[in-house]
Amino acid sequence: MPRMDGFEVASQIRQDEQLKELPIIMITSRSGQKHRDRAMALGVNEYLSKPYQENVLLESITYWSQVDV
Repeated sequence: MPRMDGFEVASQIRQDEQLKELPIIMITSRSGQKHRDRAMALGVNEYLSKPYQENVLLESITYWSQVDV
């Protein structure tokens, strides 16, 4: 499998008919607005930059696991 970064993975998920509605929580070391905007444009649902707060991640997982997709 070719090596992909998170942006490429998100793009592939959104292009797949069976996966396109899957919620994506991206955790990255890139904290700049440019990267956040790119992720959101690709359809990422939550964007967390490292170091992230555990409670924020858990809240995101709880929320997105209950959303009807």
